[in-house]
Amino acid sequence: MIAFLIRVIINALGLAAAAWVVPGIVVTPAPVEDPTLGIVLSYLTVGLIFGVVNAFVRPIISFLSLPITCLTLGLFAVVINAGMLMLTSWITSHMSFGLHVNDFFWDAIIASLIISLVSVVIGWLTPNRR
Repeated sequence: MIAFLIRVIINALGLAAAAWVVPGIVVTPAPVEDPTLGIVLSYLTVGLIFGVVNAFVRPIISFLSLPITCLTLGLFAVVINAGMLMLTSWITSHMSFGLHVNDFFWDAIIASLIISLVSVVIGWLTPNRR
């Protein structure tokens, strides 16, 4: 359970970095009295949804696109990550707060690269439980 919560926080930090760097990524804050708490809740909720999408949908899509991923020497995985980000954006569009991605081709792909980079760096910094 602790590992799952750490993964949600890492996703939220990756999304925050992507929203900070890419102008086409916008996270709208949750409607609470304190604006800082609204932003934090929004990032954590979007990080949770992004983690659930990556846990359940991404393995199926990765398996079905295995031939094209092999053909492109793994570069299609970036497109899959961008697709998962767009799916998260679509899911959160039905809520009063959440993630909005303007464009798939540049915004989602660059954001997915940033999120992956932040996840790798923070993954190196966190201790392994073995």
